[in-house]
Amino acid sequence: MKKLITRFAKDESGATAIEYGLIAGLISVAIIAILGTMSGSLTSIFNTISNALSSGANTAG
Repeated sequence: MKKLITRFAKDESGATAIEYGLIAGLISVAIIAILGTMSGSLTSIFNTISNALSSGANTAG
């Protein structure tokens, strides 16, 4: 029984998976925060592109 507990205490494979999960979670939170602060400028850029494409399609037609 003591050997089983010692082996369980030394096993770190689960800890590594948890660390990778935490890193992935932090990266996704950072991306969401960055996109949230840039949403106004991104919307403006995409609207400009959409309008340019629409007017180009109307003149070609």
